[in-house]
This record gives sequence, structure tokens and C-alpha cells, in this order.
Amino acid sequence: MSVRVLIVVTHLLGAGHLTRSAALARAFAQAGHATTLVSGGSSAQPAPLDGIAFVQLPPVRILGTDFKTLLDEDGAPVHNFRLAERRILLLDTLRTFRPDIVITELFPFGRRVLAGEFMTLLKDARSLDPRPRILCSIRDILAAPSKPERIEETHARILENYDAVLVHGDPQVVPLEATWPVDERIRPLIRYTGYVDENPEPLEQEGREGILVSGGSSAASLPLYRAAVAAAREIADRPWRILIGRGVSEADFAALRDGAPPHVTVERARPDFRRLLARAELSISQAGYNTAVDLLRSRAKAVLVPFEAGHETEQRLRAERLEALGLAEIVPEADLTPQRLAEAVRHGLSRQGSPPPLVALGGARESVAVAESLGLARPALHGRIDWSPVDQALDRAGDRGGAIRFWWRDDDAVADTPQLDRLLALSRRVQAGVALAVIPRELEPSLGDRLRSDGSAFALVHGWAHANHAPAGEKKAEFGSHRPLDTMAAEAEQALQIARGKLGRRLLPVFVPPWNRVSPELAQRLPQAGFTGLSAFNDRKAVSPAEGLLQVNAHVDPIDWHGTRSLVDPEQIIASLAAAIDRRALDETDREEPIGLLTHHLIHDDVIWTFCEKLMVHLAARQIPILRPDEVFSMRNRITALA
Repeated sequence: MSVRVLIVVTHLLGAGHLTRSAALARAFAQAGHATTLVSGGSSAQPAPLDGIAFVQLPPVRILGTDFKTLLDEDGAPVHNFRLAERRILLLDTLRTFRPDIVITELFPFGRRVLAGEFMTLLKDARSLDPRPRILCSIRDILAAPSKPERIEETHARILENYDAVLVHGDPQVVPLEATWPVDERIRPLIRYTGYVDENPEPLEQEGREGILVSGGSSAASLPLYRAAVAAAREIADRPWRILIGRGVSEADFAALRDGAPPHVTVERARPDFRRLLARAELSISQAGYNTAVDLLRSRAKAVLVPFEAGHETEQRLRAERLEALGLAEIVPEADLTPQRLAEAVRHGLSRQGSPPPLVALGGARESVAVAESLGLARPALHGRIDWSPVDQALDRAGDRGGAIRFWWRDDDAVADTPQLDRLLALSRRVQAGVALAVIPRELEPSLGDRLRSDGSAFALVHGWAHANHAPAGEKKAEFGSHRPLDTMAAEAEQALQIARGKLGRRLLPVFVPPWNRVSPELAQRLPQAGFTGLSAFNDRKAVSPAEGLLQVNAHVDPIDWHGTRSLVDPEQIIASLAAAIDRRALDETDREEPIGLLTHHLIHDDVIWTFCEKLMVHLAARQIPILRPDEVFSMRNRITALA
């Protein structure tokens, strides 16, 4: 089954963003998906685009590194009329193409100057029926804003609009956290794809000779070209080839060509660059994304002069990571002189080659796989859901005189968000209380304000920071058996105190371990830390793991965590519900524990929301109570459980 994919990109400086997006478009088209690529940057259609629809918006660009001022082709400030024309064409493309998947390149992590355009696109995309999956496509390294409110704005836009964030990199080289403050709300949406290679064809590793200089498509590499021409005069025992990007003017190109010594060839950038790189003894270049991919693929020795104008840090960090892997020498842009460059070239030529690291380079193919898992595996909920297994289990329980009760736990809350609005609106509509497992370290004042105004929602303590401390290869846990017991007990007590200080009476002293894993030894210590309740997942092994502590777990989770991250097959969820009901009708141990429904409002897509709403409405129609959290963990229930 094929889907329709819309990719939207606006490149403002170099062509790297467009190049990467075009590589994604080709991968989708080659996989049999109808693909449209919309470009809002300079008028330059990447080739080849066989089988791909290409839409060019009225172009915009910037001068230097001034990302706040948009210019037209003639260098004049962009008028609002042009921005309106762009939005009209973009929305017409959306409505005509009606994609199943929408991918925005960089936004909302960047391109804030075009936020109005992108947000209009997202709003219209979300209004389509069926709603398309919405993905963000970002490179390995980002430029995080200096203002915390802008970071929070980005996270809010991700949580409200996006189903996944495709990170086109390898965390072994550069994890996203190195340049962007990833928090626990967006972490579940992040999918590393590996680096996107615009030309994944294998290269013949032929005999290497000479030095190849390249600098991307913009004029920002002029200082590098000039230094290379001068450095070549000091190293005349090898041929040099300097490839000049199309963004360099004819006058500057001619000056470089005419001033080069005889053993140096100066020419415009060539389509066979990768083949030339595979034959070169050493490469001199900047450290852009596509350059890094080229070097990793060709295994060429490299001298990198990262672009650092305008306080840019992206290329310097990437260059440092490649240097740490033994793949490059670095000449800082501020230190660039012909003599310094020649010194680095000599050192690079003398350096012994080392086996290349195993870095993921199949980013385009993996991006298609992620998008397919989201777009093709989405369960359909347009028809009636067969609730008969649940109804029959409820009838059997009624025949045995059992009173089936439910409770509702929702994990990872930290702030008042649009998703929380939707959760609490559903709670009010079906008259069901909800327990919000909050992350104490990340708590924002807005959540306390919201809980104080909503009588049906209470908070539980969801660990401390939702940080994984398990060794590599083991299941994730913040409070497993991987740290000293005293350390974990003190951290749990601190979490309770801080959450209580921020949430007051809306907090129940109930511990919810992240990833639902807690060491038995820590469970024994929880009452000393001030907790009276514990909630994990699946059937509990004991009503009370410690004196004074009541355990009430969650049992049914609708999210397919290890697959699509959308809805588990509804039949599977319904079967789990029916089995939980039957256990309470037949087993005295389980009878007093209400069945726990577990949700994660921050990452629900429309399919999960729809199922949860239908489930709540169905239980309400059957007059099955969903208990308030304070009732679930009340003293009366504790006494009953311990009797």
C-alpha cells in the first residue's frame, strides 16, 4: 500500500537543507509513494527528481547569517504580498494533494522567521479528514535559542502538532542532546534515522592521489578557497583541485582561477564530486552536514575549516566529533591562513589511516520505514468497535456478584498544555477522575494552577527526573537496582517534597516509578520517605509491598510502544480488558484492585484519543465507575486491602 507524502523545506543560506529533503523525497518515491517536494528557498530544483512533483514557492533568502531578514531574488526585503502568495500556493498544494504524511524540514526547531507560514500549514493539515501524520525532519546538530521561552515554544508546537521527529544523525556521533535540551515530553517522539546520504550508491575505493578542495554552494567559502590557492604554492608535490560553488560570483571565480599555480585546477563544482573525493588523498572543506556524509562514505582523510561566522557552532561541533573519531584535522576559521592550512595538510597526509567507525548512513531509507510505520499501520476506528468481549466479561462478573471498578492514570505531566486540556475535558465529560503522574524536576507553575481549578484531577509522584540509570542493554529504569539504595530513597523523598510544595493538596503521596520498574528494596523504604501508595503496571504481586503502603497498578495501555507508537490493535486491548475483568471475578487477590487504564496525553495521536474516548463512553454507558484517585488510595481502601 502506498501513501502520499508532502515534504516542505525552505533553505535560506546554503543548499544543504534542500539537498537532504530531495534525498528523502527520492527515497519515498523509490519506495512507491506519491511524493511532492515543496521548496521555499532560492529557485534551484535539485536533480534528479524522477517521479516527484516539485513545487517552487516565491523564493526567499537571507544575507550572511541574518536569519531575521528575508530578501527576494533581487536582495530587497520581502513584502507581505510575497509571504501571502507563498501561503496560498502552499495551502493549495496541501488541499489538492491531500497527503497522508506531511514532513516539515527544520521547523519548529528553526525557521522561526517563517513560523506563520508553517503554523498555517500545520493547522490546515490537522483539519483534513483523515488527518495526515505530521513529522519533523532535522539534521544531527541544531542551534538552540538562547531564550528558554523559545525552546518551550518549540516543544509546545511539537507536542501539539507532530507525531514524530526524524533526527538525521547517529547518536554515537552526535546525540541530539548535545545541541538541543531534549526533555521527557518530546523524547518519545524522537527517531534517529542515521545520516541521509543524497547518493547512497557504493563507491569504488580506487588509488588515491592529490588534494581536493570544496566549499558548498554559497559564497561563505571564499576565504577557504583563497587560503587553499595560497597554501597550494607551499605544497607543490601533489595535484590540487579546487571546486567552486555556484554561489560564488563569476568575478571571484575568475580571480581564483587566474591566480592559481600550474599544479592547481580551479573549476566549478561538478556532479561527480563523490567519485573525485573517493580518489583524493586528502579533502579540504567546511564541515556541513552533507560534507560529513561524503567523508564518512568515501573514507577520505580530511582537513576541516568549519564555518563559524555569526556565532554559528553547528559545523565546529560536527568537525570536533569527526576529529574525535580520527577522521579529520581542524583549522578554526579564525586561525585560517595559508601557512596554517598548509601545516594541517602536511599533518593530515602523514597521518595513518584508520578503519572507519560504524556510523549509520541509511537515513533516507530509515526515514521511509518510520513514516510507513506511522502512516500505514494506523488502525482504523471509523466503524463500530466490538466491545462484546468486555461486555460478556462484565456480565460474568455480575453473575458472580463481583463489583468491577476502574481507575485512570496518565503519565508524564509537567505543565498545562493543549493535550492536558483535551484529557481533562474527556475526564469531565465521562465524569471520571484522573491521576496525573507528574515529573517533579520538570514541574511548571501552570500545572499547579490548572489542578487547583479542576476538582477531578489529582497528581502522583512520577519518580524524580524520569532519567534512565540502567546500564546499556538492560530495560530502562530510574529506580531499579542500579544505584545505591540510600541515594534512591533520598531522591524519592526529595521528589515528594518538591511536588507537594508546588501542587499542595492536589498531590497524593503515591509513587509511580518511571517505566513502571522499582527495586523491591526501595519499595520497602517508600513509607519512610512519606509515601502511602505505589503504582506500577501489570498485576501486582502483593497488595502491600511494605507496611503502610498500598499498591494499585495500571493494567491496560493503548500505545504500541515497540512498533508504531500509535494504537495497539483494538482487539488486543479489548481482550486485555476482558481478561482483567475475569481475573477480578475469579481471584480473591485481584478482586479489590480496580483495573487501571494507563494513558500518556502528551504523545497521543488522534487514533489513540478516539479509542480512549470511545472506551470511556462505553464504560459510562454500562454504569461502570471510574474512581477518583483520592478514592483509590484512600485510608478505607488501604484498611480493606491489608485486612
